[in-house]
Amino acid sequence: MSDPYFQTLFARRIGGPDYGKGGEIYKFEKIKRAKRRALAEHPERRLLDFGIGENDEPADPAVRRVLAEEIEKPENRGYADNGVAEFKAAAARLMLREFGVRLDPATEINHCIGTKTALAMLPAVLINPGDVALMTVPGYPVAGTHAKYYGGEVHRLPLSAENDFLPNLDSIPADVLRRAKMLVINYPNSPTGKTATGKFYARVVEFAKTNRVVVVQDAAHAMLSYDREPISFLQTPGAREVGVEVHSLSKGWNMIGWRMGWVCGHPLLVRALADVKDNSDSGQFIAIQKAAAAALDDADIPRRTRAKYCRRLEKLVAALGRCGFDCRMPGGTYFLYTRSPRAIADGSTFATAEEFAQYLIAEHSICTVPWDDAGAFLRFSATYEAADEPAEDELMAETERRLREIGPRF
Repeated sequence: MSDPYFQTLFARRIGGPDYGKGGEIYKFEKIKRAKRRALAEHPERRLLDFGIGENDEPADPAVRRVLAEEIEKPENRGYADNGVAEFKAAAARLMLREFGVRLDPATEINHCIGTKTALAMLPAVLINPGDVALMTVPGYPVAGTHAKYYGGEVHRLPLSAENDFLPNLDSIPADVLRRAKMLVINYPNSPTGKTATGKFYARVVEFAKTNRVVVVQDAAHAMLSYDREPISFLQTPGAREVGVEVHSLSKGWNMIGWRMGWVCGHPLLVRALADVKDNSDSGQFIAIQKAAAAALDDADIPRRTRAKYCRRLEKLVAALGRCGFDCRMPGGTYFLYTRSPRAIADGSTFATAEEFAQYLIAEHSICTVPWDDAGAFLRFSATYEAADEPAEDELMAETERRLREIGPRF
């Protein structure tokens, strides 16, 4: 079949005339395909899914009741544009209650249709052709992808075990620093599970002021912190002068799919995001915003969520440890990040985490996420489906049985 006449019209940012002809597949799409193939080829074998990572229970019943009530109200039928006052006020109350950060809901907070959209829009606020976005890797690539869409470049800051999964800001070349416009960080960090300290955030603020860089702190897992109380970047003296923090209701409030979050920090940056949003979306459905406000006002929901995933991660660390993995409890998130085996008992070897992860799902129906950006690591998510603690224990036992049969070697 010949190419359509518009084949040559595709923008260079998505491949230009070669768009659609390459074989590169988005990481998580590749995992979804492997899962479908494993289920089709081995229907008799239970899939143990430690993969992509979506909370395995719905939002709190009280939050769902608020949504049901708000859906019926005619005043909620219209466009929300840059958000309703009720949600912004609830976000401000949460920031004060949980972090001691006092924000003006009218000027220092704006809602977003999930953090993904905010991270996609913030480069539009800052990046011109030739500018640089500083991005930690491994990590969520959306801000970097959009920085490149605008003609910018991405400078990768590896999160290595040797540096305790913190970026080495002193490693950035001077010519890169001169062109850098934004630094994107993410703590608690996905996938490594590292939590940030006040000392690290203070270093980030100093770096941003010295190099005239805007900080974007992705706080999607903010409420899932185990080794210390949850903290906010905005608690750090000077942080509000240099950037914004992006929050999500997906992880801590079991609101995956509701697409609700907020951006908070310097009022001029929040306003700039709002201007981009005005030309990109018309806001999240108002009933969802009001239900989300109710969720934010219930301090117990994220605490229950945190306790659940802390329990599950402790069990996972123990089970993997008995199979030879050198792993320990993450500081936060619901992910366990551990070195990938280089070989197994039958003599098979694996050059990358990607190779081992593909073997694991194809041959043993165990789904993980591989990362090879800063060493070969696997990410296990504690969001697997299990109705209660006995079901969790049974799943752990089956996982351990299969991994022991494999005999991982490191």
